[in-house]
Amino acid sequence: MTVTIDWEKPWFFSYMKLPYRYIAHFKEMDNGIKKSLQRMQTLHISESSPSLHYGQQAFEGLKAYRTKDGSIQLFRPDENAKRLQRTCDRLLMQQVPTEMFVEACKAVVRANEEYVPPYGTGGTLYLRPLLIGVGDIIGVKPAEEYIFTIFAMPVGNYFKGGLVPTNFLIQDEYDRAAPNGTGAAKVGGNYAASLLPGKLAKSRHFSDVIYLDPSTHTKIEEVGSANFFGITADNEFVTPLSPSILPSITKYSLLYLAEHRLGLTPIEGDVPIDNLDRFVEAGACGTAAVISPIGGIQHGDDFHVFYSETEVGPVTRKLYDELTGIQFGDIEAPEGWIVKVD
Repeated sequence: MTVTIDWEKPWFFSYMKLPYRYIAHFKEMDNGIKKSLQRMQTLHISESSPSLHYGQQAFEGLKAYRTKDGSIQLFRPDENAKRLQRTCDRLLMQQVPTEMFVEACKAVVRANEEYVPPYGTGGTLYLRPLLIGVGDIIGVKPAEEYIFTIFAMPVGNYFKGGLVPTNFLIQDEYDRAAPNGTGAAKVGGNYAASLLPGKLAKSRHFSDVIYLDPSTHTKIEEVGSANFFGITADNEFVTPLSPSILPSITKYSLLYLAEHRLGLTPIEGDVPIDNLDRFVEAGACGTAAVISPIGGIQHGDDFHVFYSETEVGPVTRKLYDELTGIQFGDIEAPEGWIVKVD
């Protein structure tokens, strides 16, 4: 089969129905898992499924990369599996074993190999694992049956004009997650809560919202659906630490690279909103953009600029080049970070 996609044409993050997706049906405490690759992109579930009424669902996001020699690789899929398992524990869902998760990702990539963008285009094959509680349940309790599926789509380079800074807005009146809630789990409800403040920020021509800690509204926690980081003049790589922050695989990869490849001091701790002058550079990090440099932050009547509104800071650029070089196979990866799709 020949895929007719103009890989040089600007394109980004939108759904595309690919030929195959992975689907597994299983019941709690049941070893008989029915799994297969399927062509149909729709799921048939009971109208009383807990995922629909009570939000008992979880998802992940990761990418497959085409390397210079034409091979394909995944970036730390075992960490996505572990994070999904932690989310399952929080929502009382049946866990997906790590081996099953990784093999399912590889199977979807192999089945849709023609849709992995060529090396050099900046594009990747985005994978969306999804786990939902299903079955005939109307009371508020965990499901006894689950569907685990992974579908994929090619996505383009996040930055149309290259790596460029953008500005963000702090919305004091909205929280992404509650104290001691599900902020550290990758569940749909956290993202549903972000739609309104995100829309309000974009209506004012900001890229997205920066959320403060839900208890005191004095410390930075997350940037839209991404994690925050700042670079100090003392060569420190600082990221917030809080039980309501989603533990980003990209963030923890950058923490490691900042220390072991760039010689920075990695710090996880509080990031007070009234002490932003300590940072000479700042950014958001996550699967989709890898790194999105932050030009400035609007907080009430105050607008704080970090390195520049138009230029990327030198440390941010080095971190981006190091991580994407590893993901696309141009730079040697730390042990265990890369899984080849063979």
